Amino acid sequence: MFKKSVLHLSLAAALLTTSGFVLAASTPTNIAVSATVSQGCSISTTTALAFGAYDPIGANASAALNATGQVSVACSKGATGLTIGMDNGTHVSGTQRQMQGTTAADLLQYNLFQPPTNVAGVACTFPGTIAWNTTAGAGVLTLTSAPTKAARLYNVCGTIPGGQDATTGAYTDTVIATLNF
Repeated sequence: MFKKSVLHLSLAAALLTTSGFVLAASTPTNIAVSATVSQGCSISTTTALAFGAYDPIGANASAALNATGQVSVACSKGATGLTIGMDNGTHVSGTQRQMQGTTAADLLQYNLFQPPTNVAGVACTFPGTIAWNTTAGAGVLTLTSAPTKAARLYNVCGTIPGGQDATTGAYTDTVIATLNF
């Protein structure tokens, strides 16, 4: 039996050397892996600022007409230095925002205000206290850093002052909201 085992081992060794099979050695190495996540953001309109019907002669003609619009802001998680500014619109006169009706002479004044805090989704209060503009400081809404990449919704508070002598018809304006990051 011992002779048979030695014979088998000898045959196995001979086969290994004649078949060209050689045991190889190995050694590991580390590969560095890296990436950079850039700060990126987007802004879009979720809800237009639609005031509805303004009645210049009805029982509430002297009362302001209020409405709420909404913008959506999505940024990479941890993004900082975020602010939203609003320009004065297409039909501005000085710093007074105006919607235009059928002709250039048909104008309806309105104002935009920030929500009372910079917390996403906080409801508007009327009358608003901080007018929204594109200038740094109180005129822009300073946001907290992005807790996740999920979109956050911010209200845009609008008021049409009462008592205006407006011509019958539809009025529009376009305001550009700018997200700075």
